[in-house]
This record gives sequence, structure tokens and C-alpha cells, in this order.
Amino acid sequence: MNRLISTQPGRALRAAAFLFLALPATALAQIPRVDVRWDPDIPVQGRLFEVIVNADRPESLQGVRAELSGQPLHFSERSPGEFVALAAAPIDAAGELTLPVSARWMDGATDSLTMAIPIAAGEYRLERLTVGPRYGAPPDSALQARMRRESERAREVSERSHRTRRLWDVVVHPRPTRVTSGFGHGREFNGRVTSRHMGTDFAGGVGEPVRAAARGVVALVDEFHLGGNVIYIDHGAGLVTAYLHLSEQLVAAGDTVQAGDVIGRVGATGRVTGPHLHWIVRYGTITVDPLSLLDVAAEGARAPE
Repeated sequence: MNRLISTQPGRALRAAAFLFLALPATALAQIPRVDVRWDPDIPVQGRLFEVIVNADRPESLQGVRAELSGQPLHFSERSPGEFVALAAAPIDAAGELTLPVSARWMDGATDSLTMAIPIAAGEYRLERLTVGPRYGAPPDSALQARMRRESERAREVSERSHRTRRLWDVVVHPRPTRVTSGFGHGREFNGRVTSRHMGTDFAGGVGEPVRAAARGVVALVDEFHLGGNVIYIDHGAGLVTAYLHLSEQLVAAGDTVQAGDVIGRVGATGRVTGPHLHWIVRYGTITVDPLSLLDVAAEGARAPE
């Protein structure tokens, strides 16, 4: 049996209302319902946000499924009857995103609805940088192949994170220092616009500590052409963080780390203009503003002691 579900106040579909009105009042009262909303009301390009499902009879709910921008959402019960999942608005999302949601009930019924989430444009500027000739020149075929392999390995970590159970609760700042370069800005290297800056840079001197942002399993430790010495951590339920340009890597693949553990040290390896931490946050394969993770996890976020 498939039914349309109700939505957040003010967004109920007329079709759903019509179907319910066609039922006797006693039957209508027996149908469990869910409300779907998101926070903030208008998510911004390149940022994480929350999708929230409230069930009026959580004891009858078997599960909730949803997908956004090709990424499955992973719901957990935050309070009785309230199920919350992280979601990501891609940096190139325009206008609105389509959110199909289905609720499965113990009696075998499935309620489904497709909703439109409005997306606000982000504000991203152009940054002009000068780097060594090795990193500013177009890559040859061998280097292109190497960078493609490195990108594929990082993508595998992101895809695998959807198959890992959620391991984290609180989020900490990997380096509570000033931001030297923000997320999403266009990057012009030696006079050529080549990319966007898909991470956030934090100030630091060589050898200063870098901390794990949340509990997780170290998925990748290596030396990349652009990222230098890198560490990728799988936090489960689609969440991955990465730490680039390190001078030292103090963990190995397979290690379980806790929020605030020192996992490496600031460096200047790879394509850099000086020592700093480049922090990446991904939901599945969607790269988002790392600061939005701290915002979404604000109730549990804390600075390391």
C-alpha cells in the first residue's frame, strides 16, 4: 500500500488532503503520518543542512528513506519521533533540489512524497595566488594519470562512507585558528583560473597539531601531488573529513580516532603558498564548506582543550 505523506506546515499537498478527506474519520485517525522539513529553511549552495522527519507514531515506523543529489540520507532518532539526517547542497546547485522521501510502517504500508528544497546562492570570490612553476604549469599525461588515480582513491573513501555506520557524535575544530582562505572561491594560479578552493585553510606553523574533527576510522594516508601528505577519515553515515599539506602523519589506515585526537602536524607539502591546514568535508561525494559541519553540529561542537 502506498500513500502520500503530509509535509511541513503550510506545504501539505492538496492531493494528499483529498485522499484523506475521502476516508471515514475513524480510518483517518488510524493512519500514522510524518512531517518532513529541513533546517535552515533555505539551504545555501555548498553547505550541509539537516532533513528532519517527525512521526506521530514512531513505534509504528519501520524506517525512513530519502535521497538528495544522488546521495542517500542516513536518519537517526534524535528524540522520540524525530529522525534527523545530514544532507548536502552541491556548490553548483541552482534553484531547488528534489527530495524524494518514503516512510515504511510496521503494517507494510509505505508513504511517499517528492518535495522541492529551495537553494540560495553562495557568495564565492576569486583568489589570485602565485605558486612554484611545477604546480602552475599544465600537467603532462603522466601527472594527469597520477592525479586521476589520487582523485579516484579519495572518491572511493567517500562512496564507502555510506556503507559505514555512523561513528561520530560531537565535532571539534581541527585547528581553532584564523581562516586564511575560505571555501568555494575561484583559484587563479599564476594568472590562470584553474579551480575552486574546495576546502577551508587554517593558519599554522610547520609542526603545529592537527586534530581529528570527529570520531571515525582512518581510511587513507598517503602523499598526493596537490594535497601533499594527506589523511582521510571515514566518520560513517556519509561523512568524510580530510586533512592536507601535513608535515607529519601520526596515524595509519585502519586506526580508529576520537574527536580531538592529534592525527598530524601542519606542513607545506603539495601545492601550497606556505604552511597551513587545508580541511575538506564531504557528504558522500559532495564537497561542502567545512564550517557548515561545525554549524550543523553546533550543539555538540566544542574546541579541543
